[in-house]
Amino acid sequence: MASEQSTGRSGDMELGRFLHARRTQTSPDQVGLTVGGGLRRTPGLRREELATLAGISIDYYVRLERGKETRPSPSVLDALARALQLDDAEHQHLRELAAQAARYAPEPPPPPSRTVPPHLKLVLESLRPCPAYVISRSMDLLAWNPGGLALYAGLADWPATQRNLARYLFLHPTARTLFGDDWAYQVRGCVARLRAQAGIDPDASDLTSLVGELLLKSPEFAKLWERYDVTGRKKTRKAFHHPEVGTLTFSGQSMHLEDTPGQRLGVYTAEPGTPDHDAMLLLDLTVPESAGQPDTGAEQQEHRQP
Repeated sequence: MASEQSTGRSGDMELGRFLHARRTQTSPDQVGLTVGGGLRRTPGLRREELATLAGISIDYYVRLERGKETRPSPSVLDALARALQLDDAEHQHLRELAAQAARYAPEPPPPPSRTVPPHLKLVLESLRPCPAYVISRSMDLLAWNPGGLALYAGLADWPATQRNLARYLFLHPTARTLFGDDWAYQVRGCVARLRAQAGIDPDASDLTSLVGELLLKSPEFAKLWERYDVTGRKKTRKAFHHPEVGTLTFSGQSMHLEDTPGQRLGVYTAEPGTPDHDAMLLLDLTVPESAGQPDTGAEQQEHRQP
């Protein structure tokens, strides 16, 4: 029994961490509370204020936030979501965290496979010159066509097993220039995606390894991670200020892939006959021959920063 309790703690605490983060980032004004003019030591809502808004006892809410209560009812979760004004994605994440906290996992499940089936590699090739790639749930680049790699300027200089879009955004010196004014927007969405994944699978080695590295090496990542945002708006059009082919503006699409859990296909397109499409054709030719695909025989090796 002791081992079951210890293995269940990560899931228990993720529910409390999420509630705490959302509570401290929700101001009384947002939820229609009138507060006095005195100094408030607590950022956002106090525990008792949120409990009152949700119609539950302060003791019960404190137990939830501290990971002592792990089986809140659906009605309690819905009440907390309304009180915190969560959007649909955040509400669903709250439900998933509660489900995670309610069950014991004697051993964490293995990470999803990193192997990209041959037919998906053919899909990537058939999409040329549109930049396209397949990434894992932790945003490792698993497979790509030439434009899909060249689009992230400088990423080809890293070993194939080290290419990760989150690592690139926060640690590659070219990333801020590539995205320009949109860099802050891009990293917020990136961290929200990782936060959502790690929240429902807090012991997954592929996620904890990457997050630990970025927490250590990037103050910007650490600050955003602390916020515990799990949703972010996505722009359908994205500008890249590429050092080799100039500024390109593409329409982007990301989609989950069947029969490959955790993997997503990303594709960028431009209207034929436009300067953006002409630049896309040039981009397709810029990847060096040495920038090969990762070695699938080493796919489970632990990642290290280049």
